[in-house]
Amino acid sequence: MPLPTNEIVYPESDGEPMGENSLQIKWILALLLGFERHYQDRPDVLVAADMFWYPVEGRPDVATAPDVMIAFGRPKGERSSYKQWEEGGVAPQVVIEVLSPSNTYHKRGKLARFYARHGVEEFYEYDPGARELTMRLRTGRRLGPIVSAHGHTSARLGVRFEVSPGEELRVVGPDGSPFPHFNEIVGERTAHQEQLLVERRKVAEAERRAAAEARKAEQERVKAAEERAGRERLAAKLRELGIDPDAV
Repeated sequence: MPLPTNEIVYPESDGEPMGENSLQIKWILALLLGFERHYQDRPDVLVAADMFWYPVEGRPDVATAPDVMIAFGRPKGERSSYKQWEEGGVAPQVVIEVLSPSNTYHKRGKLARFYARHGVEEFYEYDPGARELTMRLRTGRRLGPIVSAHGHTSARLGVRFEVSPGEELRVVGPDGSPFPHFNEIVGERTAHQEQLLVERRKVAEAERRAAAEARKAEQERVKAAEERAGRERLAAKLRELGIDPDAV
């Protein structure tokens, strides 16, 4: 007997890291951040990395986590996973896999069949070690054969892919500007973090000065209160002796 829908658990992670090596992780992040920047003014385009995609309600066993996926017609925002029935039935139209040594021919074929079955329109595979980009494009109900993506302009993405022999992948936007290399992204993030650190230090210094000034003002207030109390005690003592303190 199938479980009630509200009792089905859809795992958010398989406990595996995003990538198997630093080069793979760098390219996943570069593509993720590059496409996020490319669509930053499009609230209806979701870009995600290493997120579980469940295409069939009630079937948590039917799932995969693309390295990078792009879903048009879906709002930006945080999600623990991409449950297609909660996303208006929209499948990610574009999927990019960054290959690692464990991506066997069998595993790659299995992924291609999954993406073909569940509505992906463009499926790209980038091998950063071999510096090769291949693609499968949808034709009818199938994803077509593997072909080189060098020089290809994606109808969906509006970007051009360039992988010249011996060169790394370049993703070029409609204005002719390439996506930033992951070293540039790291540099930008480092500069941003350094700027935040400078600003935080300025705020901390301003708070320290304000606290010091507040302590000084409090010390002066206490001193003035003590001096006033001392004068009042002296005046009271003089009155006890029959002396007018104002005449002293």
